Amino acid sequence: MNPKSDSSSVPISGFASTERYRRAIQAFDDANAGDPNRETENGVEYPRELLYARRLSEWVRRLKPDGSEPLFLAARCQHLCRWEIPRSSYPADRPGYLRWRQELKHLHARKSGEILEGVGYDPTTIRRVQDLNLKKDLGKDADCQVIEDALCLVFLQFQLADLATRADEAKVVNALAKSWAKMSPQGHEAAKTLDFSPVERRLLERALSGGDDSARSR
Repeated sequence: MNPKSDSSSVPISGFASTERYRRAIQAFDDANAGDPNRETENGVEYPRELLYARRLSEWVRRLKPDGSEPLFLAARCQHLCRWEIPRSSYPADRPGYLRWRQELKHLHARKSGEILEGVGYDPTTIRRVQDLNLKKDLGKDADCQVIEDALCLVFLQFQLADLATRADEAKVVNALAKSWAKMSPQGHEAAKTLDFSPVERRLLERALSGGDDSARSR
């Protein structure tokens, strides 16, 4: 299923009403609609990265509704065509994982730049979106932190439950501790509004109490 772009996840005035912005969002969604992986939401099946991009966009809107045009563009293309570089193409160890993540960032930045140039964006805006794709100046750049918070919130809201059913508990706790450490105080407050299951809440409480020694040592 290739649903139309959902414009409800962005502001309805200013840059969001421009033709090139709408074309960029549609092009990002069209690209992500090619994901062969599927995920179901409310009984409807979607290409996984298309659904992910919409969820991320929505969290960015909630965290910073008056955000800039590059911020909202970056939210929509942060995982653009992620399936094109599968994790299995790199060694299963941590160095392999880190190289995979780095290559993914460059893939997203390259493809987002091509799309943005194709719909008429200027080099300055394109470079700013790509910098956010690459997470440049994380820890100093406020917009980059909004993206990071949104990424963590998507994990907590939509991915934690599945991870908790298939992974070792210590691994889940470690992932939660790392995610929480990446988030800003605003992100923490947003996370507290989520409707966690009793199991998820217990795991999160364990992570926040330092219940996993490996998480604290990293």
